[in-house]
Amino acid sequence: MQKIRDDYPDRRIIGFFYDPNIHPYSEYYLRLLEVRRSCEILGIELVEGEYDIDSWLKAVRGLESEPEKGARCSVCFDHRFERSAKMARELGLELYTSTLLTSPKKSLKQLEISGQRLAERYGVEFVAPDYRKASGTQEQNILAKDAKLYRQDYCGCIYGLTMQREEQDRLADELSSPISRQIQPESIEERIALYEHRVELESRGIQYRIIKERFLNYRLLSATLRVRKEVVPSHILPYSTMKKSFTRGRIEYFIGELHYMSRDEVKFISLQSYNQLAKREYSSTTELIFDPPPFEIELSIRSEIIPSLYDLSTIIVVDEIPTAKIELLIDSKVYDDVRERLLEIDLV
Repeated sequence: MQKIRDDYPDRRIIGFFYDPNIHPYSEYYLRLLEVRRSCEILGIELVEGEYDIDSWLKAVRGLESEPEKGARCSVCFDHRFERSAKMARELGLELYTSTLLTSPKKSLKQLEISGQRLAERYGVEFVAPDYRKASGTQEQNILAKDAKLYRQDYCGCIYGLTMQREEQDRLADELSSPISRQIQPESIEERIALYEHRVELESRGIQYRIIKERFLNYRLLSATLRVRKEVVPSHILPYSTMKKSFTRGRIEYFIGELHYMSRDEVKFISLQSYNQLAKREYSSTTELIFDPPPFEIELSIRSEIIPSLYDLSTIIVVDEIPTAKIELLIDSKVYDDVRERLLEIDLV
């Protein structure tokens, strides 16, 4: 946007955010948040298009397995450029362009063909400058770092994301959220909270820095506890893992509030003990499942139960400690990850 403003100083510049290809909506919102901030900094008017993801999914149907820069991308460009060209005409503008042209992962030729074809249909002109050349991509990276911009690591498309995560052998955790709505580490929801807080700090003139840290991340994908083959409500504490996804056994003994199962280092605590540790008053484990305390509080509860920082044993909260045979199925992931942290700077 800075380059366009420099190259077209006498033109009226309007930003148009139309990205129904971005999935999930929380990621769409996070990117919109950054575009709003950028436009405010640059003094550029912004128009938000409709998030009509159903029309986009219909447009690319049958092309789900296409690679990056393939036929699906062409259809995606056509779909979005048509709305952009139409919007330019409605606003009385003669020219339109796209920030997609700055992406090193997109084909300039593919973008130019699509942009020009839709421009002719709506009687406007598509401008396709190459701001990547002459170290342009490196300049982008420096600018983004200096401006503390959110840097997404996938185009936004659900199909591109899935293939990219499979190639990286990474969990596509962007596509899932816990039923409890608890904000998970390095989730889109955590990023939204961070960048919304960043906007608040800037509005108050408070200095800050966004840092990155490497950490051990965790996701619970599913869990089922059966006692006498009947499913029992159970709440699994963070960083609970098992060597295999299934185990069975009985409670052998207890030490304090912690009850030990006979196999696979599985441990139980009662809801009463959990309430005392969490300083809460849950009436049932089912209530806890759907409305748990923040992730960090549950980590502190775990550290009180098991002081060792390296213990990944499964810890389960139940209404009453089971006395009969237990069957447990858990699918969880522990993996190396990187997250962002926002630190306020005290300028004393």
